[in-house]
Amino acid sequence: MSIKNITVLGSGVMGHGIAQVSAMSGYNVVLRDIEQQFLDKAMEKIKWSLEKLVSKQKITLAESDAIFARITTKVDLKEAVKDADMVIEAVPEIMDLKIKVYSELDKVADSNVIFASNTSTLPITEIANTTSRPDKFVGIHFFNPPQLMKLVEVIPGQKTDPQIVQATVDYVRSVKKEPVICKRDVPGFIVNRLFIPMVHEACWLKQRQNLTLEQIDSAVKFRMGFPMGIFELADFTGMDVIHKATIELYLRDKKVIFPHPEIERLYSEKKLGQKSGEGFYKYSDEKYERVQLDESLASKCNPIQLVANIVNNAAWLVTNKASDIEEIEKAAQLGLGLKKPIFETAREFGMKNIVSELVELAKKHGQFYEPDPLLVSMQ
Repeated sequence: MSIKNITVLGSGVMGHGIAQVSAMSGYNVVLRDIEQQFLDKAMEKIKWSLEKLVSKQKITLAESDAIFARITTKVDLKEAVKDADMVIEAVPEIMDLKIKVYSELDKVADSNVIFASNTSTLPITEIANTTSRPDKFVGIHFFNPPQLMKLVEVIPGQKTDPQIVQATVDYVRSVKKEPVICKRDVPGFIVNRLFIPMVHEACWLKQRQNLTLEQIDSAVKFRMGFPMGIFELADFTGMDVIHKATIELYLRDKKVIFPHPEIERLYSEKKLGQKSGEGFYKYSDEKYERVQLDESLASKCNPIQLVANIVNNAAWLVTNKASDIEEIEKAAQLGLGLKKPIFETAREFGMKNIVSELVELAKKHGQFYEPDPLLVSMQ
């Protein structure tokens, strides 16, 4: 299956980023949005990004001009998809909106066009089944910002043709990204299945053991191999994103996540993290500042509850045939920046200790904590 022409629907942060990386790899790209002013803004951002690459001598001025020329903008949907081989939809994460977009798209796109939804949590199968081509529908989850992040999750729906999955993986590799296939359309796919529940678990740990944010974050960074603390990472991601993902995950499977009210509180108080100047931490100005964490603070917190949470979710993905350990570790390294494999960290804490921690937590706080059979077998 030959993909040469890509249409990207939605010109926000994800949309214009996907358009740029596609054009940089030689694809002809049409960027479509509902108003020309949105498209003009997006093109300015692409131009700025390319100029930055020229100034860093990553590409030449001539290459930058050629890349920019490969992207055209359109408001008319039918015009935007008339030559497309693949349409990548990057509209906001609202189910009704996505379904509306696909019902319009389905009427005007050629029957051979691949539909790829850039979603981080919404069910691929459910969206695919609203179209006339669920066999040509696939999830393609780029990470933010697409220009920098290497990982792309590829998620087949229940009816996706294996050839479509392969064509999508080939496209991802061609834009110099690393594909990870989430073999089943499970809530949160791989990375968000690990990350979002852990943010809530860190809130429970803080509450139950009366620890400070910095103590927990230092333990996560220095004892679990994260690039930064979990609260710091949550502030970096944005409470709006985490809150939205929490709702989607919880709707689809109560066993995935044990929501802590703190996330909803921060979200409703518009304390979204770095982007709003306050989340778990306060930020003083526009420039990115790191929270001061160190190993002496890390010694005040035993993060076994967090290790247990992330490895239990990883084990669930294996048991439910959504992924395997190798792919999960690759996704965690590229998507979360982990410096150490999850299962290696778990072995350092001791599988027996982790299973008994989960059993104890399940007794006190309910079945959410029950250890996955894979962990039990690894003791």
